[in-house]
Amino acid sequence: MRKFFKQLLLLVVGMTIGVGLLVADHYYNQEQEANQLIKKESRPDSQVGGLTAQQKLQLANHTYQPGEGVIIYVNNGRSSLNPKSWRKNQVLYGPLDAQGRTSAGNTAFLERRNHADTNLRTDQSVQPAGWHHNSDGQLVYNRGHLIAYSLTAGINPQTGQYSAGVVGDQDNPRNLFTETDFVNQEIQTIYETKVRHAIEHGQKVIYQATPIFRGNELVPRGINLQAISTDGRLNFNVYLQNVEPGVVINYRDGSYYFDSTMAVPVPPNAEPAEDSKANNEGQFHFYGHYPRPIARAPRHYYRAW
Repeated sequence: MRKFFKQLLLLVVGMTIGVGLLVADHYYNQEQEANQLIKKESRPDSQVGGLTAQQKLQLANHTYQPGEGVIIYVNNGRSSLNPKSWRKNQVLYGPLDAQGRTSAGNTAFLERRNHADTNLRTDQSVQPAGWHHNSDGQLVYNRGHLIAYSLTAGINPQTGQYSAGVVGDQDNPRNLFTETDFVNQEIQTIYETKVRHAIEHGQKVIYQATPIFRGNELVPRGINLQAISTDGRLNFNVYLQNVEPGVVINYRDGSYYFDSTMAVPVPPNAEPAEDSKANNEGQFHFYGHYPRPIARAPRHYYRAW
């Protein structure tokens, strides 16, 4: 009997060590893959990278169907940004186009000092292209940031250069677009959190956000988010479809109507939208949650005064 328990103990220890080695080997392989990615990069440092014109067209021509997943992985989820192009802490703001849209996208070169204090945020007044005010207590649209406020501490919104004391990019026309509450609060935050965690841990990150418009439409069909750290450990490339549960959007002008057949799956890793009553001292308070696994209606708001 003692021999049996001794053999069992050795087996358990062996399995534990084996699992530990597998876990360690997994992270070692990830590190090796990231290092190889950086070594293989042959583009000049001045070439930042990003979506091609063909990729933009393909994404713009995709029409969302109810029940379809909101997230599309571009380039198998791997960033096409050049990790060697990080040279200075700054944000490259694209110019507004002829329709007043942020179609050129923005690229941020971020580090630890860019993590902003969200308690210093104020209300926004800029009306991006296609903007319609929310009505009847139904929360459809947000003023979506291309580069999140939480990632822009010290960034001067006029120049894009670092300037100590600047609290973060808030009401900048070149950094806003008409985005649904669902995508802004539940989906885009997944990837903004990844970037924030990376810079908090000392990584330098290139983060690019590009709204995708179809033709001359004023509201984007979605937004491409991609990021890569200079050590290659952070690496993603996704397209988020700009849809709202229970709402059909006219992307040409931003008008919309309510329709419960517009069912939108909520990804398991979505970050639940928070009731803003506790942290929003502005005129409007937002509340409610998008139910899992399928949402069929928007959240709500009420006017504080």
